[in-house]
Amino acid sequence: MKTVLTAVVFAASLLASASVFAVEQTVTLNVKGMTCASCPYIVKQTLAQVDGVKDVDVSFRKKMATVTYDDQICSAAKLARAVTEMGFPTIPATR
Repeated sequence: MKTVLTAVVFAASLLASASVFAVEQTVTLNVKGMTCASCPYIVKQTLAQVDGVKDVDVSFRKKMATVTYDDQICSAAKLARAVTEMGFPTIPATR
């Protein structure tokens, strides 16, 4: 019984420590070239397909996308590159 309990505690500690290092980040991207009503949909779908993306909100009016992602899997540069490659020049917004 003691061996089983030790194994369970060890497994739980491994799972807990792995999630400590992953941090959810949110970045706002300036997206140029959105000229029609379908452009935000294309940008949103492009971002949603990037591994590590948790949530995407695109504003046609503001020409911006806000993306929440796992920083262990993805980066702001990778997100900007994905949208740029779809024909919408994109850079992370400065604060």
